[in-house]
Amino acid sequence: MDLAAYQQHLHALQQAAWPEGTPRTPQYPQGQQPLTEYLRAWAQSQASAVALDFYGYQLSFAELDRLSDRCAALLGELGVGPGDRVAVYMPNCPQLHIGFWGILKCGAVYAPVSPLARTLELEYQLKDSGARVILCFDQLLDVVHAVAPACALNRILASSLSELCPATPSIPAPDLLLAPKRQDPGVLDFYPALENCRAARPEHRPALADIAALNYTGGTTGLPKGCIHSHGDMLYTCASFVPVALGLARDSVMLNFLPEFWIAGENAGLLFPIYAGCRLVLLARWDAPAFMAAIDHYRVSHCGLLVDSAAEVLEHPDVAKHDFSSLRATGCISFVKKLTPDYRRRWHELTGCTLFEFSFGMTETHTCDTFTAGLQDDDFDLKSPPTFVGLPVPGTEFKVCDFVSGALLPLGSEGELCVRSPSLLQGYWQQPEETAAVLRDGWLHSGDLGQITEQGFIRYLGRRKEMLKVNGMSVFPSELEALLGQHPQVLASAVIGRADERRGQQPVAFVVLKADAPQDPQALAAWCHQVMAAYKVPQIRLVSSLPMTATGKVKKNELEQQL
Repeated sequence: MDLAAYQQHLHALQQAAWPEGTPRTPQYPQGQQPLTEYLRAWAQSQASAVALDFYGYQLSFAELDRLSDRCAALLGELGVGPGDRVAVYMPNCPQLHIGFWGILKCGAVYAPVSPLARTLELEYQLKDSGARVILCFDQLLDVVHAVAPACALNRILASSLSELCPATPSIPAPDLLLAPKRQDPGVLDFYPALENCRAARPEHRPALADIAALNYTGGTTGLPKGCIHSHGDMLYTCASFVPVALGLARDSVMLNFLPEFWIAGENAGLLFPIYAGCRLVLLARWDAPAFMAAIDHYRVSHCGLLVDSAAEVLEHPDVAKHDFSSLRATGCISFVKKLTPDYRRRWHELTGCTLFEFSFGMTETHTCDTFTAGLQDDDFDLKSPPTFVGLPVPGTEFKVCDFVSGALLPLGSEGELCVRSPSLLQGYWQQPEETAAVLRDGWLHSGDLGQITEQGFIRYLGRRKEMLKVNGMSVFPSELEALLGQHPQVLASAVIGRADERRGQQPVAFVVLKADAPQDPQALAAWCHQVMAAYKVPQIRLVSSLPMTATGKVKKNELEQQL
């Protein structure tokens, strides 16, 4: 069967399995235009409606639109123009939202950095993106100052969460909001700078084809790669996923605690609420008491959470003190803990709504490629073969190919999962060879194992690559090996994962030190804590040599036997 006939047959199967009453095409409530224009439209039609609530600090749609206009104008005064990259190094907070929309409005490129990143990680990403301006959380200024001399940075903007903390927060507030504001000479204080800029709004208007973001992902051949995503990618992700999987409307209340530097958090917190024109309740991070209080206080209707988080809520001693009856849709993500019929039953007993898996996706595709919402009757999704990820969102296509030859495989076969979507990355930033390796004839070749069943459903069978999942976060051995290689006393290293009941997986680094180096694993571990995010820090095992093949590759299967 040729590809056209294959896709026609597969599309017919998937349409037959489509949940009743669910949209079958992408939906554009404000037309096919960048989401910056959606924000402007909502600011005009519902100016006083709350767009964002952060522990009781509120921004209306009009105020978010105004402040992000001023942010765009400020960036212009600092020399930022269309196509320039602006790094954002912050936890979830209103300033991140103002900065995000301001960056997009002036035509610049949003380049988020995990607030968990330490010196080597931040330096690498700033150098790779070429960002000359960074907006950061003031408590992270020491890390920024440490790497600034080696990077192209010429302006640093910083902001404190404490200046937004109400005297009486609406829900339990984290310590991040209580840290005293820090001011450094040479660093622009973000909020005063917004009001002091000369222009009120930018002249530039972005187009759907313009680059909007560099979303960094790990890789198996070295350090993270920047996925180039456009304004059109962002819009399509919302238009194809929100109507079929969430059903957000203007009267909805969306809660997000997923980290917004992560593309799944970017979608859930930054994009979806603006697309739908609904209220966002934003948490700085996961905290079960704050989550429960927010559901109750704000009458939250929609949220996403990890299965681990749902389990923590179900087992929390104070769960009976809160009212969860406002919830209408709760999607989840399985990382360490997996969604089971028991979790679903208990969640329904608590909230009255059904817990469902959100989607399958990758940073390269803007993440929301499939949906399972509407496939929960009689636990159909959970009773299906393991790793069931549902149906493609409207406009996205899948195929399974032979890893070696690239030949199209029949339904039911296992092979390389390939995706074609309007939100495919334009390429990896400044890595044409890496781009050519994965983008072929309009299809993303994931390098991962998958299956399309004879009924048309997608199964994701796992990574052929070496990626680990630690507390739900992606950790790439090749990245850790590259970072360890920057230590002056490390001769060689190989990182693998071992199962960990609490964290899912634990990275373990087998390290060969130089002959004259002190054999001190604790010192090396302490260095790792300084230069990489805590969840990435591997357990250190010093060895005299690594088992190698004749072609110079590490025999990681032999290292696994040592565990």
